[in-house]
Amino acid sequence: MVAPALASLFPQRVVGVHVNGGLLRPHLTADEYLGLRADERRRFDFATELLRLGTGYAHIQATRPQPVGYALTDSPVGLLAWIIEKYKEWTDPRKPLPEEAVDLNDILSTVSLYWLTNTAASSANLYYEVRAEKQMMSPLPRTEVPTGIAVFPTDPVLRHRADQEFNVVHWNEYDRGGHFAAIEAPDLYSADLLEFFSSLERS
Repeated sequence: MVAPALASLFPQRVVGVHVNGGLLRPHLTADEYLGLRADERRRFDFATELLRLGTGYAHIQATRPQPVGYALTDSPVGLLAWIIEKYKEWTDPRKPLPEEAVDLNDILSTVSLYWLTNTAASSANLYYEVRAEKQMMSPLPRTEVPTGIAVFPTDPVLRHRADQEFNVVHWNEYDRGGHFAAIEAPDLYSADLLEFFSSLERS
């Protein structure tokens, strides 16, 4: 959310924006849905199901962040459960367990960072702040800043919709990885990042 917003607000100061594909969650008409490729339809169906059943945490954090913040700050087991669920839901769907998609030490390091820095409550509150800000702000204008998008299996972004909002000059789709692509498939993610910014240097 931050990188595309910076490009939209300060295009003269941003050389390029590279993101994972989870930045758009489009609503489609029946005809638009039928016009999707099979792989696009699978990604869209996954995202639709995730929005239907897997975003309760976001609604809680966006509307009542303090109660859950205190609970997460009080219980390391509760914090682990809250975070591990996101790894389970958002990682590569072909990996049944989160620790099969992301090394267990990486998961425990993330949980430890929240616990030892006592930042579970402030991270939950961010959702509330973003929601309030969105209600006050107009939608950001389309940006012409060159944008690179790496699409992983759980990413709901669709190319024709991305082209409407961004100046997409780089687009790659991958068959492994998920929302946490940088730690699930670091080889793919870093290569994509380098390819995108190297192309900007040449242009």
